[in-house]
Amino acid sequence: MPRGLARDHAEKRAALRKGAAVHFAEHGYDRASMASVAGACGVSKALIYHYYGSKETLLFDILDGHLGALVQAVENVPATGAPEDQLRALVQAILANYRDADAEHKLQIDALDTLPAEMKAPLIDLQRRLVARMSDVMQAVGVTGELRAVTMTVFGMLNWFYMWHRPDKGISREAYGDLVTDMVLGGVREL
Repeated sequence: MPRGLARDHAEKRAALRKGAAVHFAEHGYDRASMASVAGACGVSKALIYHYYGSKETLLFDILDGHLGALVQAVENVPATGAPEDQLRALVQAILANYRDADAEHKLQIDALDTLPAEMKAPLIDLQRRLVARMSDVMQAVGVTGELRAVTMTVFGMLNWFYMWHRPDKGISREAYGDLVTDMVLGGVREL
């Protein structure tokens, strides 16, 4: 008879996912192995394989969790009220979701394309949902031309924040969200 799941199964899996994301981001997904992930997480390779059958399934789970949470946060932003307020709330939700997810975000940028097509497809769908939601809000605030370019520019400002921001130094995450929103709104009015 198969053994049931341990009570702390979800917590262990989450800890492995987080540890693996940090390890992959620091050492490069392509250069890391399941053995090196196990070492970085302080567990045996057998335990890693208990939770994940391959390096690809581990990467998929990391990215699916990251993008799924981001989509949920974005879709929880009410699509009512002033479009400017929606944009501000959307930007803040994205930046809040990026907090403590630098490794996962780096992997999304660097390693998503290494996955087989059948694993990559649902992740790309999640990315498209994010872009669609931002695009809808950009239209609502008055972007009429170059909608895709403006939408992707906003994501560019948000996505690279992790590269230069240092917590407790300079601008806060929330103040940066307001700065991006104000820049976008000011620029949209000039387009």
